[in-house]
Amino acid sequence: MRERADQLNEQVRRVFETTTSMTDAVTLVDTLKHLGIDLRFREEIDSVLGRVHRDEDLEFATSDDLHIVALRFRLLRQHGYWVSADDGNTNGGGGSFSTVLCGKTRDLLSLYNAAHMAIPGEEALDEAIAFAKQHLEAAVNKGELKSPMAEQVSRALDIPLPRFMPRVETTYYMAEYEQEETHDAVLLELAKLDFNLVRAVHLKELTDISLWWKALYDEVNLTYCRDRPVEMYFWTLDTLPWHECSRARIVLAKVIGLATFMDDTFDVHATFEDGQRFDQAMQRWEESAVSVVPDYLRALYLQTLKHFNEFEAMLKPHEKHRMVYLIKEYKMQSRHYVQEARWSNEKNMPTFKEHREVSAMTSFVAAMCLIALIFAEGQATEEAIEWALGMPDMYFASGEIGRFLNDVASYKMGKNKKDVASSVECYAQEHGVTGDEAAEAIAEMVELAWRRINKGALEMGRALLPAARIVTGMSSTVEVMYLGGRDGYTFGRDIKDIIVRLFVDPVPV
Repeated sequence: MRERADQLNEQVRRVFETTTSMTDAVTLVDTLKHLGIDLRFREEIDSVLGRVHRDEDLEFATSDDLHIVALRFRLLRQHGYWVSADDGNTNGGGGSFSTVLCGKTRDLLSLYNAAHMAIPGEEALDEAIAFAKQHLEAAVNKGELKSPMAEQVSRALDIPLPRFMPRVETTYYMAEYEQEETHDAVLLELAKLDFNLVRAVHLKELTDISLWWKALYDEVNLTYCRDRPVEMYFWTLDTLPWHECSRARIVLAKVIGLATFMDDTFDVHATFEDGQRFDQAMQRWEESAVSVVPDYLRALYLQTLKHFNEFEAMLKPHEKHRMVYLIKEYKMQSRHYVQEARWSNEKNMPTFKEHREVSAMTSFVAAMCLIALIFAEGQATEEAIEWALGMPDMYFASGEIGRFLNDVASYKMGKNKKDVASSVECYAQEHGVTGDEAAEAIAEMVELAWRRINKGALEMGRALLPAARIVTGMSSTVEVMYLGGRDGYTFGRDIKDIIVRLFVDPVPV
């Protein structure tokens, strides 16, 4: 299987070498990304998009194909190239969107997906999203769309393509691409082989995590905590898509498991005093501090120290200094949990701003991004680590996405852990609105957070793009976990279909 994939790889490389049309080039890159094989051709794609970016005043400037113009815009922004929303014929000709586009589903879908690469303040792209969404929803409601376009539109209306997990997209797109009369048999075969090869790696890692988790769960004996080894590992797939990042996926999944014990302890079981004592030991970070910890949490505390020592042993000599950053971040999580517990204990409803600043961090999303980067072999340059340690706004934005979508999901399910006020409740009380109105306002903040992530990725140097890719991958996973108000981490059945696609069903070649 691997030998055949390598042979097909060379055939695709030759296609890159012979492609002269920029239109054909962006179409090829987009197809590779949909099929999940773009990482096999990183250098070729970088070269092509560099040429496409330099070609902005030539082929694309005169194109009247909105699909291609939108495709170029999305791909360039996704790969860190600045391109203005005013470039090209993105409004269908003239100062407003042409009604001619209303029936062109492919154009509308490309426009809709591209416009979600917006940064704050791009009102033209707000209009593009509203325009495309209106007509795409109308087409769906009228039953006008045929397969596979119908499925692609439905997915995008749930989660726009730039915010959807690429690995999950591939599980759908391979079958859809095969339905296209003009599909490339070489690309399709390579995609299927690659999916199964990567799936084998993931299954090996998942098996290791499952065995590790069973032993740890029995050791700490905190049966009130979530027992979700598959979902823990699920977080790592598109956060760390690179083949060489097995170490990082394993460590990230294990840290998520340890953090789940801590999160559930503070949220659903520990008294405020218990939480304070556990945090005191966490801040000391030494085995002798176990005497401070409540008896039922001592095994968890000692296992946490033991595991972090094991994580340090996995780092190469020139990387070991990074453990200081990881431990500091983890201790800070404990401190934030105590603050939330204090609000609950004192029956204090914090201001929305106070809640936002703390709960964006207790979502653990920003911390997961940093942990992933620290252990990501081949991606974690010292420059990238230094950038991440500054906790750039896109990290905080990813944490907000995690917190806000989690809280909206809890609100829709009518569930809230203990007496901790959620962001929905804080916003509703502060602004004198209903819970539904607060949830709508928070959904708008999620949209703005994504735009801040887009902005941050465009402003950073291209050498740092892998670090940005970790943030977007993690944020995309959050979107899938909490789609439609579900909580796929707490209730694994909510993402069962996706789990089956990724881990259970191999793709027939």
